[in-house]
Amino acid sequence: MIVATECIGKQIGRVRFKCIPDASAEHLLQFIEENIEYGSTIVTDGWNGYSPLTQSKKYIHEVKVISGSGKKAHELLPHVHLVDSLVKRWINGTHQGSISSKYLSYYLDEFAFRFNRKLSTYRGKLFFRLMQQAVDTPPQPFKEIIKPT
Repeated sequence: MIVATECIGKQIGRVRFKCIPDASAEHLLQFIEENIEYGSTIVTDGWNGYSPLTQSKKYIHEVKVISGSGKKAHELLPHVHLVDSLVKRWINGTHQGSISSKYLSYYLDEFAFRFNRKLSTYRGKLFFRLMQQAVDTPPQPFKEIIKPT
């Protein structure tokens, strides 16, 4: 699973999640391309999979190497670690820790949906937007939802 958080000073803005098969540069960069605006500053740990970002002209890449820095991961990348903690607490509290890995991406989508609306100035439109999406989205038969991938 990969997590991206928008940093607005010390506040966390929007979050994005994706279940990826491995932490290779291919999968990490695909997630970044799909979710992060060109010109943004991307702060990562020292994982090798992020190294192509250093040569990229699309993003500003800031690396915070944890190993040997004398600091802990939650000190260097506080936003991501806080969101990780909140997701774990939500899964354990709301779902009693009992979720299927098969549906993990759906649980993460729900968490992101809820989290990303916490700062919304248009909270009154939440129900309206939900209904709008329900009307625009074609129906999915239950057999399609549970179909093995």
